[in-house]
Amino acid sequence: MFENLSSKLQQIIRNTGEKELTQDNMQEALREIRRALLDADVNLRVVKAFISSIKDKAEGQNIVQGVNPAQQLIKIVNDELVNILGGENKPLELNSKPSLIMMLGLQGSGKTTSSAKLGIKLKNENKRPLLVACDIYRPAAIAQLQTLGKESDIEVFTVSGSTDVQEIISKAINYAKENNYDVLILDTAGRLQIDTDMMAELLLIDRCFNPDEKLLVIDAMIGQEAVNVAENFNAQLGLTGLVLTKLDGDSRGGAALSIVHCTGKPVKLTGTGEKLNALEDFHPDRMATRILGMGDVVSLVEKAQEVFDEQQAAELEEKLAKSQFSYNDFLKLQKQMSKMGSFGNILGMLPGLNISSDDSQKLTMESEKEFKKFEVFIQSMTPEERANPDLIDTSRKKRIAKGCGINLTEINQYIKQFEQMRTMMTGMSDMKRMFGKFGGGMPDMGKMMAGMKNMKGAQQLMGYKGKLGNHALNKAKSMMRKFK
Repeated sequence: MFENLSSKLQQIIRNTGEKELTQDNMQEALREIRRALLDADVNLRVVKAFISSIKDKAEGQNIVQGVNPAQQLIKIVNDELVNILGGENKPLELNSKPSLIMMLGLQGSGKTTSSAKLGIKLKNENKRPLLVACDIYRPAAIAQLQTLGKESDIEVFTVSGSTDVQEIISKAINYAKENNYDVLILDTAGRLQIDTDMMAELLLIDRCFNPDEKLLVIDAMIGQEAVNVAENFNAQLGLTGLVLTKLDGDSRGGAALSIVHCTGKPVKLTGTGEKLNALEDFHPDRMATRILGMGDVVSLVEKAQEVFDEQQAAELEEKLAKSQFSYNDFLKLQKQMSKMGSFGNILGMLPGLNISSDDSQKLTMESEKEFKKFEVFIQSMTPEERANPDLIDTSRKKRIAKGCGINLTEINQYIKQFEQMRTMMTGMSDMKRMFGKFGGGMPDMGKMMAGMKNMKGAQQLMGYKGKLGNHALNKAKSMMRKFK
């Protein structure tokens, strides 16, 4: 979503090349940053505050040994981006038993879908959520929530024929206590625009039940209007946090940068895709590094930890040690990888890979298409061939090619790619065993990546960004040429 802003800020920073950040050499950079923010649809109040703060901090700073002015400017802009996005991650505060989360928003903002996504997220955090259908006005709203509840295996509470929202919530609370549900997610009614009747009903719910969280769901693609909507809801209800949906879309990103500063309320969650597991905690520091092209490796590691099972990883390592990695293992690995999100989203978290949204979509589409073909190729094998790749000779290749409708040249290419991957993974396993043998041990990737959370670590890495970033970008471009 921040593609244009990100590329412009990075270009501005690269053009900064003096020995000291002064008023003269900062003037042009600040003018370009202001223009980039306005182009990104950032609220004018926010732009003025942002530029003023950068100017105050940047002027007169002498160059630190080994750190050029561009790197200093990155540090200053990064700190201001973190500040404008809320400073730090603010988790949900669920202190009651049961806790109530009131989901608010206009129609079309993604409120009902976000309610289901939140249910899945809480379920994965070992809580017992209950979805409560409180939208008694929109046609099929209850049916939509029930469908989403069925897909996510989360119970949806309804009171058939009732149009009394207070009654529905009261009965839902009693039901939750009787059945040990610890979080109620209230999917409240929305409107096409804010009106008196809607606010009266929401205020009544707020006063009667005192929810732990009042989360406003905002569509990140509506731009400046997001600020007006958020300020109206906050003035009436006193929001506790915001949920930004469609953060993976192609909007200019101004809403995300403006909404926190203008309301004083933190973004607690973000929707990053259409899948029901695509709801994430919002981390201002990680978002800032992504905007500045430094990636978000910490989130990538966390995603990997959520997806990959430790026992399965140990079994895979044992198979690699014995050179027993099979096509069945490859399919399992690919399916686990797909749970981490689209290929384009994963690339966006890697530092130095400044790929446009169009190129990211192409890479995602082509990688998914290639995987489906590879999957058909594997499914055309016999169980013995999948378990033992060395069995596949020329006659078997011809039979597999006929079975899956893929020509023999591509079959040979797939087999070659599989063998290369198996060799590489076996080599990595051998390296890990060698480190262990000499007592050094392999570095803990989780700890190493977590070290990038602070700006100091990221700033040190920026010294290598030129070589590593160009290398990564060339690899990505090479992949795209291959797909084309």
